[in-house]
Amino acid sequence: MLPNTGRLAGCTVFITGASHGMGKAIALKAARDRANIVIAAKTTHVNPKLPGTIFTAAQEVEAAGGKALPCAVDVRDEQQISNAVEKAVERFGGIDILHCAYTIAKYGMSMCVLGMAEEFKGEIAVNALWPKTAIHTAAMEMLGGSGIESQCRKVDIIADAACSIFKKPKSFTGNFIIDENILREEGIKNFDIYEIKPGQPLLPDFFLDEHPDTITKKMESHDAVPELKEEKSQPPPKPRSGAVAETFRIVKDSLSDDVVKATQAIYQFELSGEVGGTWFLDLKSKGENVGHGEPSDQADVVMTMSTDDFIKMFSGKLKPTMAFTSGKLKIKGNMTLAIRLEKLMNQMNAKL
Repeated sequence: MLPNTGRLAGCTVFITGASHGMGKAIALKAARDRANIVIAAKTTHVNPKLPGTIFTAAQEVEAAGGKALPCAVDVRDEQQISNAVEKAVERFGGIDILHCAYTIAKYGMSMCVLGMAEEFKGEIAVNALWPKTAIHTAAMEMLGGSGIESQCRKVDIIADAACSIFKKPKSFTGNFIIDENILREEGIKNFDIYEIKPGQPLLPDFFLDEHPDTITKKMESHDAVPELKEEKSQPPPKPRSGAVAETFRIVKDSLSDDVVKATQAIYQFELSGEVGGTWFLDLKSKGENVGHGEPSDQADVVMTMSTDDFIKMFSGKLKPTMAFTSGKLKIKGNMTLAIRLEKLMNQMNAKL
């Protein structure tokens, strides 16, 4: 792991979501450098399903060697944010680093980073940090269920990567950083130390465009999910009838030139179970955009799942992210285009 050097000693780090998970891991890593930590999070009372509060996190920060200021903050409340900033300035004299953990789409985050990096150029560095693989947190446990931790890395890798960024000069700005990549630049070679169960295949981060080749090979050799290699053997064709055919009929009736123009992707579905088989959804061209069998052009995304889960997903009873992380949905191809399909699914929900 990345060693502590003391370079953050005396610096004040304002961390949202620092009472749990990645935020707390970053707080503790910086605290070992003797930094001042502002713990800005919502949890002030013990929740049996989510252990820890801003006060227990503050105790851990102090025990690790840092100074802590717990602040009850909902990042959606501007006044609470202002109050926490004022308290931080009063207690520590200012804020040197902000780590904002807020749920936002990768595209939105990218636009924010690029915009603020240019706006504050020369004064404040602004960068984004993304995980290369799934990270084991309470949120991941809720999404993936029991056993998902074996396919995840520890929060320590995010903490090490964040502290590596914290120590960069102001000129290091406007970057989209993947945790493993920056740690390799720091000289880290053994990443097994970050794994919950070393040697097990890891879930790639759902929002990255490309999957690492090494992870792809591990997934294939262990026959693990998410499956990134298309099965060579194709299931036998099924008649165009039943709930699957009806789902595709509704999808076809809902298509428009605007949807095709906005999506620009071909999806192939390998469905197991009754009335399954190979189906496709062509959102690149006009005409017969939906059908049974393989598409005329190569698919950008291949999704493998059961017919029951397919119907549940398009009707809104099963979230794609949940299906993916739990292994019910296996995806090969462009993950960005896979995410675009979710918008179309939301439109279908009311009709199915």
